Amino acid sequence: MDIIVAVDADWGIGKDGDLLQRISADMKYFREKTTGNVLVMGRKTLESFPNKKPLPNRVNIVLTKNKDYQAEGVVLCHDLAELPAVLENYAEKQVFVAGGGTVYAQLLPQCERAYVTKIYQTYPADTAFPNLDENPDWELEEKGEIQEEKGVRFSFDVYKKSVPHLRYHHHGFCRRPLL
Repeated sequence: MDIIVAVDADWGIGKDGDLLQRISADMKYFREKTTGNVLVMGRKTLESFPNKKPLPNRVNIVLTKNKDYQAEGVVLCHDLAELPAVLENYAEKQVFVAGGGTVYAQLLPQCERAYVTKIYQTYPADTAFPNLDENPDWELEEKGEIQEEKGVRFSFDVYKKSVPHLRYHHHGFCRRPLL
């Protein structure tokens, strides 16, 4: 399982349920990485997508405690303990955790890699991602070339888990309740 996220210079990821900055190159990168694969996300992330619809050409797994929640075209998962069994149905695909903040925090320990679009400025944010540069369990594997779009500088960086015993195993999910 991997993570895909866009962060600002302070590792902020969102405000009022939306991204901090829309960068077309980042959207393209996200599409290229995730198309044909599996996205795991929270309900609010799904509802932030255009028309609150799942992204096409991907398996969209939505984590929500609300057993009455309905969404067309997604696989619902009501408890983190259920997630490994759900993911076994997609063993041949790459799994990306796609947010939001609570889901990232809960699943980060089970992830192998983090595909981070790093934006080199800060924005007002109410949701953050753990700073992987300061996390001893993670190391920068690949520093992307700094690019610029409409005055916004960014790079596509890849982090990998550096502590082998914390690597993902099908039975290794934490059993904390979804928030």
